[in-house]
Amino acid sequence: MIRLHFHPSPNPMKVLLMLEETGLDYEIAPVDTFKGEQHDPAFTAISPNAKVPVIEDDGAIVFDSNAILLHLADRTGQFTPPSGTGRAEMLSWLFFVATGLSPFSGQAVHFLHMCPEDIPYAKNRYLKEVERHYAVMDKRLAETEWLAGAEYSIADMAAWGWLNLSSYFFGDAGLSAWPKLDRMHARISERPAAIRALKVKDELAFKQEFDEKAARALFPQNYAA
Repeated sequence: MIRLHFHPSPNPMKVLLMLEETGLDYEIAPVDTFKGEQHDPAFTAISPNAKVPVIEDDGAIVFDSNAILLHLADRTGQFTPPSGTGRAEMLSWLFFVATGLSPFSGQAVHFLHMCPEDIPYAKNRYLKEVERHYAVMDKRLAETEWLAGAEYSIADMAAWGWLNLSSYFFGDAGLSAWPKLDRMHARISERPAAIRALKVKDELAFKQEFDEKAARALFPQNYAA
């Protein structure tokens, strides 16, 4: 059985979605990052970057959400083209999310909602990059059914994890300015696997308040002596 070290943030959520989509047996190992549990030595022994998610899969330890998606896709033969042009397109869009949408969205959340200072330049910089990445995906989806082409893939799952945060950036408008992307997000969210994943998330109890304790746990380098 796969053991998923999990917190209900975007990167672990896309792995949880993949596990539900594949039907693999798994169990959840909660890691409350707002309490600093990601810094426990037992956890950093399997996650040297002190980040979730991590999976333990029959002796293999895989960290980084995109590495996990690839591992599970290759393990099951699901949600990824095996080779050729389709595989190349899937990898391109998966890493577009990994190196672009993901970090810019994370920084936008930080400077909009977590930064102790009001820094307009940083807010504008990261929010505009989120908008730009949304526009790139929206244009792609005007040409293809899914990000990697005709078939639903781990690239779409990777995006879904971060698209769930659109209301953090744009309030009730969400993804409405990018209708093709909005449609893709809704299609994934309506899938039985996504409904189950969200139910699993909602049934787990984690610290919710972003206070000084949470800030110190999430950003310890900001509090170094």
